[in-house]
Amino acid sequence: MICYRLHCPAGHEFEGWFPSGKAYDRQRETGLVSCPRCESTEIEKSLMAPAVSRTVDIERITPADQLRMALHAVRKEVEAQCDNVGDRFAVEALKRHNGQDQGERRSERGIYGTMSSSERKRLEDEGVDFTPIPWIDHSDS
Repeated sequence: MICYRLHCPAGHEFEGWFPSGKAYDRQRETGLVSCPRCESTEIEKSLMAPAVSRTVDIERITPADQLRMALHAVRKEVEAQCDNVGDRFAVEALKRHNGQDQGERRSERGIYGTMSSSERKRLEDEGVDFTPIPWIDHSDS
């Protein structure tokens, strides 16, 4: 189906739905398209912006697309619920684990950031509970 914005010589604008562009042309040529206000059959298409569907065709989503969408959702949730401590992640996680930040005003929010492989090994050795997550760039869609 296609929707056209149409107008008559009197300036009345209206929409018309057609099975295809060719169907519109045939109906217009045979006088089947008319203005609902003045009944003129001298109808022309008006300029209009194309409609862009925001729905997702489930049958066309690949497993890779599903994974990418899930990773975007994870990132969005982490960014909303946690504080980004950048490359200080290992230091901050260790402070929280050892209770060293109790004197400071401790946020109930989680943290996220980056760490080196040696920092990761240290956190594992210290028994710090953390979960590495795949981090997908915002631009990867």
